[in-house]
Amino acid sequence: MTTAWDQRLGFWWIADDHPDAPAILAGPDGARTYAELAGDANQLVHLFRSLGAAPGDAIAAIVDNGTTLIEVSLACQQAGYYFIPLNTHLTAFELAAIMTHSGAKVLIAGERFAAQLADIDPALDLPLDLTVLALGTIDGVRSLAEARATQPRTTPDDRTPGGLFVYTSGTTGQPKGIRRPLPEGDVGEVANKAALFGRAFDFLPFDGPMLVSTGMFHGGSHSFFMGGLNVGQALVIMAKFAPEETLRLIEQHAVRTAYMVPTQFHRFLQLPDDVRTKYDTSSLHAVVHSAAPCPRPVKEAMLAWWGPVIWETYGGMEGPATIAKPHRWLEKPGTVGRAIRGVRLSVLDDAGNELDPGEVGNIYMENDVGFVYHGDPEQTSAAFKGKRFSLGDVGHLDADGYLFISDRAKDMIITGGTNVYPAEIEAALLEHPRVADVAVIGIPDPDWGESIVAVVEPTAFGAGDSADALADELLAFCKDRLASYKRPRAIHFRDALPRTEAGKLAKQPLRDELAADAGKAAG
Repeated sequence: MTTAWDQRLGFWWIADDHPDAPAILAGPDGARTYAELAGDANQLVHLFRSLGAAPGDAIAAIVDNGTTLIEVSLACQQAGYYFIPLNTHLTAFELAAIMTHSGAKVLIAGERFAAQLADIDPALDLPLDLTVLALGTIDGVRSLAEARATQPRTTPDDRTPGGLFVYTSGTTGQPKGIRRPLPEGDVGEVANKAALFGRAFDFLPFDGPMLVSTGMFHGGSHSFFMGGLNVGQALVIMAKFAPEETLRLIEQHAVRTAYMVPTQFHRFLQLPDDVRTKYDTSSLHAVVHSAAPCPRPVKEAMLAWWGPVIWETYGGMEGPATIAKPHRWLEKPGTVGRAIRGVRLSVLDDAGNELDPGEVGNIYMENDVGFVYHGDPEQTSAAFKGKRFSLGDVGHLDADGYLFISDRAKDMIITGGTNVYPAEIEAALLEHPRVADVAVIGIPDPDWGESIVAVVEPTAFGAGDSADALADELLAFCKDRLASYKRPRAIHFRDALPRTEAGKLAKQPLRDELAADAGKAAG
């Protein structure tokens, strides 16, 4: 019996066998077929080679959502380059630091980032052979369009697989560059094998389209839109996420698959009921989320709305770890799933001893690929215990091998000698209709060691609203949901909380700010 999987897949073979199939159905730069997108990528390979890039070199891009990022990624994948998709929120200092640390040979910058380029300190030791190309117009920078115009669109000779070289968001300090060994073999075969990634999430061949609604520079987003392309699913690309517009696009294009982050789910659920019910989302088949914890009530509400189409995956750019299929999550609410094939999970105490099911400890995983933090052997070594490595999360395995995350180890609060996990408190507060976003942190306290503080982004303050009254309401709300030692001692309000494009809270700036305020008050 033949199935949809009994055919050649992977981007390059699909471009050969189905050249007129849509690769990009809609987006900021218009539509592209597989053949057109392959030609675009071929042209960039010829350009990069003319600039002196060789296999193993790095090519970077700081561009907004659109076709260019995909073209550059595909070029790297067939010429043996490492591709560095850069966070579009980087400062000039951060951009220069990554260019220096990575030793990138080429940087493609959208014209929106001209200021960052102009503000790079000339004294910084940037790579001497770095070539900067402008997507659009940037004073003093050669145009990418001009540079590529004379290059052929033919398939390059001597093709060899490339890969990602991703810098973390930096929520724990300085960004780390994560590199894994490049695959070996025929480029078409490597992409065909990569189609198994999509199969793991039930992305059916040629059963699209796939919605791209997160920042495409993010490693998770990249993995999933490439997963869609490798099984023949055309992309619908959003320039920027907006909740109602996302629903409109799902209906308009009968979207089948998507990758999202939990913050987006929360934004959907804040829409008025008449807006949410206005759009038909019944076409959705598999929506995968990752990158940040999803509060259980939020996921339950999304499953009740969209049906059992929401998948979850846990891991990082260091390596994928688990998948939770919708029906398994409903059987075991709160789980992030079981280990994927080739991954071994364990939960260890601080001394490195393996813990029994149900016992909370440090989560470690092991795979057969490995990774390094580029140029940082000490950081790489610190992440490993033997062959096992940690992403810095705390949690437990149940008797059936399903993993449950408690929180980030660095975010754990120790108050009165008791461990408290902020994610649990944040999930409780997010159930309140006036809470748009929340971060729970611990600040130094002379009596308790750390005091629990919640920083809340309210939905809105109307005329006559009082911050003090809302704070009292939220504290009272917590009494019915949290044990006394878990309840916040104080509530602070902010217009917006610092989050990465991947939805991760950047808590360190809040810790620094509140600790400084507490110090001033004590002084």
